[in-house]
Amino acid sequence: MEKLDRITINPVVCLGQPTIRGMRITVSVVLKLLASGKSVQDVLAIYPELEPDDVRQAMQFAAWVVSDQVQMAPA
Repeated sequence: MEKLDRITINPVVCLGQPTIRGMRITVSVVLKLLASGKSVQDVLAIYPELEPDDVRQAMQFAAWVVSDQVQMAPA
């Protein structure tokens, strides 16, 4: 599995939800935008602080979560 170094989980940030690089942008927000039909470019326009790799890793993280094989290194 590729290292998911852009996904962070911190109990004091967004109630411990997975976020992008410690920012208050959750993986779930990114995924909900994509699921609603927004493109990666749309997401990047909405959140200009994000990078294409952030969105890619959010999708990879979600794929691993649903396959029950998430392995994250301790922060």
